[in-house]
Amino acid sequence: MKKIFAALIACSMLGCLLTGCGGGQSGTDSSGAASDPSGASSDASGAEGGGYKMTLILSARDEFLSTLEVGAKEAADQLGIQLTTQDANNDSIMLLQYIEASRNAGDDAVIINVVDPETVPECIEAAGDMKVVFVNRQPTDNSLLNENAVYVGSREVDAGHFQAEYLANYFKEQGKTAIKYILLNGQIGNDSTTNRTIGVLEGLAAEGITATEAAAPLAAKWDRAEAMNMISPLLTTTEFDCIISNNDAMALGAIEALISQGIDPATVPVVGSDATVDGRQAIKDGALNMTNYQNANGQGSGSLQAAINLIEGNAVNANTGFDTDADCPYIVWVPYEPVTAENVADFD
Repeated sequence: MKKIFAALIACSMLGCLLTGCGGGQSGTDSSGAASDPSGASSDASGAEGGGYKMTLILSARDEFLSTLEVGAKEAADQLGIQLTTQDANNDSIMLLQYIEASRNAGDDAVIINVVDPETVPECIEAAGDMKVVFVNRQPTDNSLLNENAVYVGSREVDAGHFQAEYLANYFKEQGKTAIKYILLNGQIGNDSTTNRTIGVLEGLAAEGITATEAAAPLAAKWDRAEAMNMISPLLTTTEFDCIISNNDAMALGAIEALISQGIDPATVPVVGSDATVDGRQAIKDGALNMTNYQNANGQGSGSLQAAINLIEGNAVNANTGFDTDADCPYIVWVPYEPVTAENVADFD
């Protein structure tokens, strides 16, 4: 969903092409009284009245983002930060309202998991003088990042590279260098969808594997049931060698579809991403071949520490244990790790 909220924020949309890091901006503290735009109760942690005040706004609440929230809360408790969390229910307008409420409450910083990366300019405008940390969903334009607005997340293309590495080794052991794949996409236009897909296709080519579509990509929107329904008609009518999924939920939907069609999942390599609880169990059961561990807890704690660093004028990755981007010091990368049957127990 691409929306321009001119009525909310007097800010025009910036270009979507990836460019270099932006220049700095100066700001002063803001204050005022906050109101909850949805009437929902907020969840606060940290010592009352102690340290900085921040708000974490989630685009929605799922297994991964809930774990990210736990990481931020635990870090807030340890560092004496007063942290409020909000759920935007996949509504960009509501998310902007929560940002404004955070600003009006006099928060020092806001941590944002955007619904739509295209709305980052509006988010920055709504934040006013607050420091801004975008987490997990990367802005489409790095020039928006500076000493007041940064990004903490995992390099999505790496998830695709790890999938490609696994599949290349799998097929080379069978003496195959040409394969046909079925691709399950997440939400079209989402940074994770785009870059995970780019990563796996580029990676296969780099590994010397000629990979062609067995069918047009299926936009199953990260959903397990949607993936199962969409892929089922193809399993007995299409020739394919593997199933590539942008996340674990859709991969598990594909596995359920295979079973329902009487196909043993062990005979068809299926790869996912995120290393969810169900995804790791499927690897142990021999149904899912591999996934990628995306450190949700690390993203949560890292984003909170990055907010502190912005406030105190430190390097954005100070005390996080993670590296910044080679070309942009306002991006902190929390690395992916491939998960297979050989090491899945390490992630329990």
